[in-house]
Parts: sequence; C-alpha cells; structure tokens
Amino acid sequence: MSIEHKIEETLLRNATAWFGVDINESQIQLQHTRKEFKGEFTLVVFPFAKLLKKAPADAAQYLGELLLNAVEEISGFNVVQGFLNLEIGTAYWVDKLKEIVAAKNFGQAKTASGRTTMVEFSSPNTNKPLHLGHLRNIFLGDSLSKILQANGDRVIRTQIINDRGIHICKSMLAWQKFAPVDAMGQRETPQSTRIKGDKFVGKYYVAFDKALKIETAEVMALWNSGDFAGYDNFSSQVNPLYETMAQKDDEKAKNNILTKIEEFAKNATSIMQEAKNMLQRWEGRDPEVYLLWTTMNGWVYEGFNATYEKMGVEFDQLYYESDTFVLGKDIVQDGLKKDVFYRKDDGSVWIDLSDDGLDEKLVLRSDGTAVYITQDIGTAIERFRDFPDLSGIIYTVGNEQDYHFKVLFLILKKLGYSWVDACYHLSYGMVDLPTGKMKSREGTVVDADDLIQEVIDAATESTQERGHIEQMTEAERQHLFQTIGLGGLKYYLLKVDPKKRMLFNPAESIDLQGNTGPFIQYAYARIQSLLTKTGNLDLLNNKSLEENELNLIKFLTEFPKVISEAASNFSPAEIANYTYELVKIFNQFYQSVPSIVNENSAELKALRVNISYAVGQVIKTSMNLLGIEVPNRM
Repeated sequence: MSIEHKIEETLLRNATAWFGVDINESQIQLQHTRKEFKGEFTLVVFPFAKLLKKAPADAAQYLGELLLNAVEEISGFNVVQGFLNLEIGTAYWVDKLKEIVAAKNFGQAKTASGRTTMVEFSSPNTNKPLHLGHLRNIFLGDSLSKILQANGDRVIRTQIINDRGIHICKSMLAWQKFAPVDAMGQRETPQSTRIKGDKFVGKYYVAFDKALKIETAEVMALWNSGDFAGYDNFSSQVNPLYETMAQKDDEKAKNNILTKIEEFAKNATSIMQEAKNMLQRWEGRDPEVYLLWTTMNGWVYEGFNATYEKMGVEFDQLYYESDTFVLGKDIVQDGLKKDVFYRKDDGSVWIDLSDDGLDEKLVLRSDGTAVYITQDIGTAIERFRDFPDLSGIIYTVGNEQDYHFKVLFLILKKLGYSWVDACYHLSYGMVDLPTGKMKSREGTVVDADDLIQEVIDAATESTQERGHIEQMTEAERQHLFQTIGLGGLKYYLLKVDPKKRMLFNPAESIDLQGNTGPFIQYAYARIQSLLTKTGNLDLLNNKSLEENELNLIKFLTEFPKVISEAASNFSPAEIANYTYELVKIFNQFYQSVPSIVNENSAELKALRVNISYAVGQVIKTSMNLLGIEVPNRM
C-alpha cells in the first residue's frame, strides 16, 4: 500500500472517532507538497474544519497530531493556513527504493486489467511508400500499444490496409500506360529496376497525377473557350458555374468557382475515366484487373514489411479494405431496408445526419462502388465479430479525419451497434517540415526509409566524432548508430502531445543536449558504465538521505502513476517528458556528489549505486514503452 493510500485509509477508518461522523473518499484531498514548503504530502483541511468546528489552522494542528501517532511513516508535520504538510521519514523512502530495485517490472501493472483493446495504426495506402506523416502515426500506435499492455490490457495491434479504391487504380493504370517495355515486351518491375516495391508503385501514382494535370489543362482550355464538344454530360453542370463566375467581382469568389470547374474537368479527362472504369472492373472481379492488382500490391507489401522490420514494429492482425468493403456494402443494403439510409434518383445511397448537427453523407456511389466510410463500417463490425471480448478500438488517425470518425461512429450507432461507444479516435496533429506541407501526389513527401537513413547517418557521423567506440566490433558500431538514430527519431515524434501539430527537424532529433532521445540514451549508458565499476547493490540500510537523493527517489515512485495516466490519456508524450525530467534530476544528483566509484563509505556508496540502478531501470522501461532501445555503451 502506498503512503497516500495508507493516510486515506487511516482517515476513513478513524472518521467517527476523530470527526464524529463518517466521511467518504471525495472529502480527502491529498496532493504533493509544493517545493517551497517542507513535507512530501499536503492534506487540504478545509473540508474537515467545519466537521471539527475549528478554525482551519487549528483543525490542521489537530489532524497533524492524530496522523503523526497513527501512521508510523509520518515523521513530522507543519501547518500553513488551512493546509497540513506531512513529512515522511527516511526509512519509508529507503524501503521504496528497495522495492523499486527488487521489482521485476517496476511501474507496470501487476495484474491484468481484464480489458482487451485493439489499437489501429499505420493503415497505409498501397499506392505509395510510407512517409514522415506515417512515422508519427506508427510510432504513436506502437508506443500506445506497449503502454496499454504495461497498464494491464491485452492489446491487439492492427491495421487496415487501404488496398482498393480509385487511388490504387491510378497507380495500376499509370504502370500499364507509362512503364517502359524491354525487348521481350515486359514492363519494368521492382526486380528489374532494383527499386523497393512501395517506392516503385508510388512512382506511378505520381506519374498518373502528372498526366492528369496535363489533360485537365487541355480540357479547361477547351471549356474556357466555350467548346464542350464531347463533354455533353458536363456542360449542364459547368456552364452555370461559368455564368455565375462572370457575375462575380471578387477574385477569391471567382477562384473558388474556378476550382469547382477544374474538379469537373479532372473527372472529364480520359485518364480519369479509365481509372474509374478500372475500379468498376475490379469490383466486378475482372480477372485481368484483379491479377494486376494482386501483383502490384504484392510489390508494395514487400516494401512495407522491410520498413516495419527496420522500425521494430509488428502487427497481430491485418485487415484489408478489399475484404471489408463487401461487408460494408451488405450492411448498407440492410440499412436501406431499415430506413437508416436512403437512395437518391441517380442510384447513390446516402444518410442524412443534419438532425445530429452534421450533413448528408454518401455511402455508395451511383455506380454501386463503395466509398471510404462504407469499408470502415464493414471493418469495425468485422473486428467486433472476430474479437467478441473487445473492450474498445483506438483509431490512430490524423486530425484531418476528425469529421470522418464523427460520421462513422454516428452511423454505427444508428445501425444499432452499442459497442461503438467504446471506439475512440486518437486524433493527432500533422507533422510539418521547415519547407512546409508534404504532398504525396506531387512526389514532395519525405520518404520514411530516406528519413530513417538520414538520422542514422547523422548519428553515425556525430558518434564517430565523439570517439569512445574504438573497442566495439563493426557490427556493434552499426547497431549503435541505428539505435541512436532511430531512437532520436522516435523520441522526437513522440515527446510532443499527440493532439498538437509539430515541426520536425531531423538535426535536432539526434542532438545529445536537450529533450532528445540520445540525451536520455547517453544517461542510461553512463549509468551502465558506473554499475560495471561499482559491483553489487547490497548494504542498502541508510538512516539519512540528502535532498538530491530524496528528490530522485520521490520522482522514481511516480513512475507507476505516469504509466497509468499515459494509458488513460493515450499519450506517449507523458512517458517521454517524465523520462527527460528524471534524467535531468539524475544528472544534477550525479554532478553534486563526489565520485561514487571512489566513495569510502560502503553504506553511502550502496545507496547511490542503488539510486543509479533504479534510475537506469526506469529509463530502460520507459524508453521501451516508446519503442526505443537503450545502449549499454555510447
């Protein structure tokens, strides 16, 4: 039992004798004592002053004397107005240090929570490689999975592979149209070009967009001149927009209308029509299209898996939109019969959410093909069928999809699925670069593989400049460089509250100073070096603690609470920033004491070695929860 719980239990047990009435837990406000006052815990006395019919200061004095006699760990107290500051004796903190050192998994839940939580993350499209935005998503989902496990949950790591849709057909069509053909009549492949599969397919997604822009410009030139020959299906929609635009004086209003016209022009292009036709053929299981789809997706999966392996990320269960969209379409048909959805004259299916403060939402196109929300409906239902004991699903998806998840959860609720209340959208902010936003269609994204290699190369250069690695083998050096580089990258993306948008600077991520992964890794390596020189952890029997020693032990005891709160708030940033503060406090301690290795007092040496060991263990655990390895030498 923690000292806080013991104090609370003592107050509850003695309430009738001390106050004349029973009290409940909500009346007990116990908090950490502010730094400017002496003591470890502060009891707010105002709720009890009325019961005791005493002034707050007198009530505090009265309660202080009672608690001093009733709780052996309390060594003294002081009163500041209506607050009772309780001082905890050295023996308690030394015992807490012993517990931390002896614990196998200090900070982590000792018993299972009984919850089964599914965490969805990554979920890439199979038309392009993973990029910087995916990295924040992947590291968040992976870390949160570890934190929930440490908090006692059974966790199922999953992703939904976005392997179908018009965007996939764009890459497929571009490869058919633009891939060079060799003398044998074979188009280029990842194997023939030695390009990683996901990058290879992504190249053709960009190629499609370039061709689309050229053709869209040609269509716009015709329409701007009034020539709609061959575009009769669009003229009735576009001409009124031109007429409205001609009546506008405001340039911004004109540009907005022009953007709408350009969208029509994109859909009017032959290349977009071909892509839509390919999507319809795919949904109809056309053998030729299906074989092409299977082949190109296979290239992408091979590329993705290589990247995941380098990151140290794994999944327990994979879902594919190509499977779940079918269930989604069936659910929509059932929903039509129940009047949850309705059909428009053009055959498209919608749901009206205006009474819920939202708007109308398309769930099936007029040609019968599914949209994103359709497959997401199917995916959610399939997951709860696969795992009936699920306590909830956490969707790790960027905040540009906030509205999408509001709609998804509301539709599922209207369909009668009560478990949707246990679904949560972990909405995280976008990652910006000093040069601005990324655009995957234009090929201006920061490729995940390239970025990982960049930080590893930077870590290699900075580590070699510092030296201290001469005794390592080449394999050990390469592992160290990767540990520092990847650790710096993960920590940089995780230390910021998920809800906040962030600016990523690769050079800062591997800096040895400040709130960085390598700064924390270096502290751990320093502790391991110290432990190899100082021997065992026996003789921990101190009767006194210096302030910096006491502060460290107190801070260490907060670790279980930090893990619990990080799990409750779905925020790995709380783990990251606790660890940074722990390292700062340790460094202050380490620099303030004489050499621990050469300390003459065996008792004092044992104390400081135990503190260092405990800090090292907490650093290792916390960094592992962030998916980061810590090196023994650095």
